[in-house]
Amino acid sequence: MVPKYGLTRRRFLKVGGMGLAGLAGSLGLQGLARAETPTPDHATHATPTPTAADLSAAHVIDHGGMGTVGQVDHVANQFDPHEVLTDFDYGVLTEENGRAVRTWEMYAVDREFEIAPGIHFPGWVYGTPTAAASRRLGRIVGQCPGPTLRCIEGERLRIHFTNASSHPHTIHFHGIHSAVMDGIPGVGPGMIQPGGRFTYEFDAKPFGCHLYHCHAVPLKRHIHKGLYGAFIIDPDPARYSGEEAVAARARNHTTEESRAVNEMVMVLNGFDTNFDGENEVYAANTVAFAYDMSRPIPITRGQRQRLYLVNVTEFDPINSIHLHANFFDYYDHGTTLRPTHKTVDTIMQCQAQRGILEFSFDGFEPGLYMFHAHQTELAELGWMGFFNVTA
Repeated sequence: MVPKYGLTRRRFLKVGGMGLAGLAGSLGLQGLARAETPTPDHATHATPTPTAADLSAAHVIDHGGMGTVGQVDHVANQFDPHEVLTDFDYGVLTEENGRAVRTWEMYAVDREFEIAPGIHFPGWVYGTPTAAASRRLGRIVGQCPGPTLRCIEGERLRIHFTNASSHPHTIHFHGIHSAVMDGIPGVGPGMIQPGGRFTYEFDAKPFGCHLYHCHAVPLKRHIHKGLYGAFIIDPDPARYSGEEAVAARARNHTTEESRAVNEMVMVLNGFDTNFDGENEVYAANTVAFAYDMSRPIPITRGQRQRLYLVNVTEFDPINSIHLHANFFDYYDHGTTLRPTHKTVDTIMQCQAQRGILEFSFDGFEPGLYMFHAHQTELAELGWMGFFNVTA
């Protein structure tokens, strides 16, 4: 029987090609969605003899499927990647002395969640009462990635952070703020101890697609365990003129122009299930193959699409996205109102790099259109999906 934690990367790659399929049932997630030819041993140039389990996996999964055998229990997880995809947490907006103030209550908690059928990960995560999962269940849900915080350029932001975890944590926001609000050990409040509380407060700037994450040490462990999320600052159209004002309105969630666009968030992550410093599972929004052929992302053919993409994958220096049969405009970091890359179908991101993709399937035939990491290994281990384009 496969241990609850502890699949090796080599084991993942030996038994599959196009996905993490199961030797279903008692074996959980050992097989992959399509068996592949065994990889030659580069030291001896010999081809390893497949094991009985490998051959069994090949027999079970050699039916052209892409994705996992079995389903992740999203009810037990309490959050669903399809819900995370389109959930923007606007916090609570008030006014003080004529100025907009946006406030969130954020918690760090310890919890386990399923990242692929039968594979659970002992994580540390963030949650807010204003995220969709928490509102749906009527209590604070710790989720991975954390809630997508969204605000408008120039607003005063207050994040009341409570550490309900058993480990010291912080929140470090990518943006502009004072040293005291940087969320790093030894500066300002430093690490917030279990049971502690601190309020991070700063102005929302610059506009763009940003992120937040724990900056406690050891840093790679705190990030890898799940303490991160997207942080979006919309441009304020009143600050711009001409074509820039038009572009700013299209990116501001309060406008009709923005509401006409289908907006999505994908946080790219990976999971080291046996803590050997290598990821065995990759995903967009935590669950491997969350948007596969069985649950593709619905797309209306004539609607403009906007994808906020944030890479927080630990242990791998680069992640990427490739869109099949289409091209997109890309705004690196989202801090410009004009694309930094026009008409491309693939971009790379290092850890903490992020950006905005804009594209359309207008005039395309209805059907399933794939997207995935263009590092083949990452795609085979979970970071791929489909758009289901309908008329």
